Amino acid sequence: MVITLSHSQYLKRTPLSTYRQQARGGKGRLGMKTREADFVEGLFVASTHSYILVYTDTGRVHWLKAYEIPDVAAAGRGKHILNLVNLTQREKVASLVTLKELPDDRKEIEVNGETYAAEGYVTLVTRKGVIKKTRLANFSNPMARGIIAMNVDEGDELIGAKQTTGQDTIFLATHEGMAIRFLESDVRDMGRQARGVRAMGLGKDDYIVGMEVVGEKELILSVTEKGYGKRTPITQYRLQSRAGKGVINVKTTARNGKIVSSLSVTEDSEVMLLTQQGKIARLDSAKIRASGRSSQGVRLINLGEEDQLAAACLIRAEDSEEDDAQGVLIQ
Repeated sequence: MVITLSHSQYLKRTPLSTYRQQARGGKGRLGMKTREADFVEGLFVASTHSYILVYTDTGRVHWLKAYEIPDVAAAGRGKHILNLVNLTQREKVASLVTLKELPDDRKEIEVNGETYAAEGYVTLVTRKGVIKKTRLANFSNPMARGIIAMNVDEGDELIGAKQTTGQDTIFLATHEGMAIRFLESDVRDMGRQARGVRAMGLGKDDYIVGMEVVGEKELILSVTEKGYGKRTPITQYRLQSRAGKGVINVKTTARNGKIVSSLSVTEDSEVMLLTQQGKIARLDSAKIRASGRSSQGVRLINLGEEDQLAAACLIRAEDSEEDDAQGVLIQ
């Protein structure tokens, strides 16, 4: 299922097969119908039996089963998140993490002399570049009102949450076109109510727009506000220490705009692009030109004069295998 969240916090699920693959540069198809001042903000793929951990911008986490999200047509709005989980009026969904089952142990494993949580971790990042790693088992006891996942500073907000092993590599991208790659082990394990540590040194008006868990063979797909994008081998981003300033990710100009999202992709990946006016385009990432870090990219989708990209989502190869649309191309 494709689970879609709008800026006004309407949530729905739609079969993945509804969205057929398109050629690069197409106009996309109509996704969620939106009202004035609302737009599609994010989506991800999950099975109907998955648990959804709902992380909010204030640093709290709530639980939801995927089948509890209403199944509606591609153009439907769905149901407001307040009708599904017990959020306060000041909370907004920041990130969704899917789990096949909730962990119920706190066992440890040893790898190369280092000790890690057997059930894994959740790694959280804020808009202003604070990062925190917490054992997944700390989120295994659902409460109706949710629980604290991270203490977030005044004026900051949680923007990303990923499931990690303790041995992974973290990649962060910023709105102004910078990026950093560092080892997850640079971030110590902390309790749920801890604040976290500095992830990246940011420019005066810059902020984090993307967080990925990466290996050595992936490419980073970066997309911009004006519908441009490019793929860059992860090896072009040198491994640095946490809290560094990073390197250039995309050369941002008036032509391509600022960075909307940066995703870790492979040759088998597909990507969905979402615009503020509700259009969704599904592309084969292998058809997007690979280029260096400082390039501006190529056009991925034609946008209207008042439209711009709002978000991008990765569709992994294993998710596409269940898609009965068989990747029909629409020119």
